Amino acid sequence: MDDFNLLRVFVRVAEARNFAEAGRRLGLTASAVSKAVSRLESSMGARLLNRTTRHVGLTNDGAEFFERCVQILADIEAAETQLQRSVAEPRGRLRVHIPVGFGRKVVLPALAKLGDRYPDLLIDVELGERNVDLAEDGLDAAIRFGEQPSSGLLARRLCNVHFVACAAPSYLDRRGVPLRPEDLEQHSCIGYATRWSAHYREWKFSRDGVPFSLNLSGRLNINNVESMLDAAIAGSGIAMLASYMVSDAVREGSLKIVLRDFIAPATPVFVVYLPGRQRAPRVQLFLDVLKDLIPANPAWNEI
Repeated sequence: MDDFNLLRVFVRVAEARNFAEAGRRLGLTASAVSKAVSRLESSMGARLLNRTTRHVGLTNDGAEFFERCVQILADIEAAETQLQRSVAEPRGRLRVHIPVGFGRKVVLPALAKLGDRYPDLLIDVELGERNVDLAEDGLDAAIRFGEQPSSGLLARRLCNVHFVACAAPSYLDRRGVPLRPEDLEQHSCIGYATRWSAHYREWKFSRDGVPFSLNLSGRLNINNVESMLDAAIAGSGIAMLASYMVSDAVREGSLKIVLRDFIAPATPVFVVYLPGRQRAPRVQLFLDVLKDLIPANPAWNEI
């Protein structure tokens, strides 16, 4: 078979289970997608999909063929990527979105060094907590926390992060050490204030393997995690912060972790990007930087 584009169309339909959705991902009409799959079936001499008015599913032959197609296309994509990287250096504008604390603490120091190596590369970094739409916002990639739903985006797991309750020794000497999460109701808590609303981010814990959350806020609530860290170090109260934010302060003794027996399960961190976008040298560079920068088990979780 000479036309590998038919394979790409078939794989997208098999993944989406819908001609219209596959067409949206490929930039084709549903009719064009259906005709491409029919041409492939005719060429292969086998029915690959079962079609109804509401559902598209793989036949037994189609399921086996799909697995082989995924591997074939992955090999082709890897070969294309390698070729592109060998003939083209990263250039143009790289646009990424990163949560504020993770960006400033972990990623930005590495990105700042790329300018000297790649003078034709421009990097736009948006630091924020909003849930961006990569295609609508014109972004190449974004870093997101938590398990990622099926959305048509490609996702690569970077690491895990723990969120811990911590306070300055001066505060704990003055107000005492909480022994249970419920004790936080009697403490000055530094909450994360959700922008433009009266809501505060929940504090997540685990007791005997069972996760649970508490709605906590105090007299001081901030919508910036770095400012929350500064306030906690200054003795203003107890804050729930990511391990990468507090690891240095804990090792230096300016913060102490409390309620260690109730720390919630780790939160996964992903980088997400649009299908096909990773073939652009600037995007592949960003993915490579993250891979080299962030180990699967980072030291910030060992505090």
